[in-house]
Formats: sequence, structure tokens, C-alpha cells
Amino acid sequence: MNTPALLSIQIGKPQSYGSDSATNTHDKPWTTGFFKAPITGPIFASHTHLDGDGQADLKHHGGPDKAILAYSADHYHQWQSDINRELPFGAFGENLTIAGLSEETVHIGDLFSIGSVLVEVSQPRQPCWKLARRWRMNELVPMVINNGRTGWYLRVLREGLLEAGMPVQLLQRPNPDWPVSRANRILHHHKKDLDLTLQLAAVPKLAGAWTDELLERAARLRESAPV
Repeated sequence: MNTPALLSIQIGKPQSYGSDSATNTHDKPWTTGFFKAPITGPIFASHTHLDGDGQADLKHHGGPDKAILAYSADHYHQWQSDINRELPFGAFGENLTIAGLSEETVHIGDLFSIGSVLVEVSQPRQPCWKLARRWRMNELVPMVINNGRTGWYLRVLREGLLEAGMPVQLLQRPNPDWPVSRANRILHHHKKDLDLTLQLAAVPKLAGAWTDELLERAARLRESAPV
């Protein structure tokens, strides 16, 4: 098996788009850091973000558990077939586009080295409305949820420089039963399964926001359960 590799790095600062006079929802005013442009040369990865990158909605994006968004380069060919449209790396708002990894092969808590940088998988990415608006395709978010090609977030445990072309090497896999794809299925497709909800909530290294959301779901399921 070939070693996974970092093919492209994208960053972008929040910017405002749209017009108050627009009639199409996609053209209404909005501010987002979703538009990421590729860079060349090395870039510093800190515990909270890549140098020069930013998010508009800091309540739901950024911070130590979401320092870097990664996406599989291997998905792009399938997306072109699915939507009859060629998308560039960074199309899903990702910072790192990585060949040789996917939601099926990346697990919660996986520890990877990329050069001198150590990163840890914290959670799957939950696609939001900004993905649909970026590409003016309302159907894109449900497609991502259904096919599971979501991407995943990384914590930065050891800061350092990243550069396209670096190998991505797996160092530790503490949760071999918990690929990102399984977490996605439980969150999106098994919403009424209390046992699976609690199992996922208990996975070590899972981001705190996910754990909280799952425990809240579990509480609601208990309350609604027949006596």
C-alpha cells in the first residue's frame, strides 16, 4: 500500500459576499471563510489553525478540536461523476487534501505525522449550509450526508511546518473499531438508536462538542422511551 500523501494545502480568511438587493438566496449577504485558495511552500500549523487561515463562525468552527479540516483527494473523481462538474482541491472548504485516506480508513483518535507536525483525528466534519451556498447547489449537503464523504477534523498536537508533497504516516490507532464513516452513520442515520449513540459518545479522543451532542440526544431518547 502506498503511503498517503498531502497533495494540496488551502487557506482563506473570512470575507463578505452577496448583496442586500439580491432576490436569489444564494446571492444574499453572507460572511464566510469557506473559500480556500491553494498555497505553495511551507505553512505553519499551530494548535488552533493554519497560519493565514480563519473562520467566520467561531462558535461552530475553529479551535483546538477543529484546527485543521482534511478531505480525501480520492473523492474528487467520484464527485465529478456524481454532479457532472469538476471541482478543485479545497472545494469542500478543507485545509489539507490528502491522497490515500478516506472516512473508511481514518479512525477517531488516529495519530498521524506530517513532517514534524503531529495531528490527531477529533471528529468527522458535519457539512453545513455554507457548502451548498458556496457551490449554489442545495442538494450538495444531503448528498454528502448520504454518501459519507464528509472529511474529518484534526487537532494539532505538535506544531510545525506543513508543505504539499509530505507523506502522511499513521503512528497510532487507539480506536480501531471507530472509523470516521461509522461515526457519520450513527450521527446521521441512526438517530433513534440509544445504544449506538452512547457507544459513540464514549469513544476516547472524540471531540467534546460531539460527545455533548450525543449525550443530549441520548437524554432525549430516554425521555421519549415508552415506560
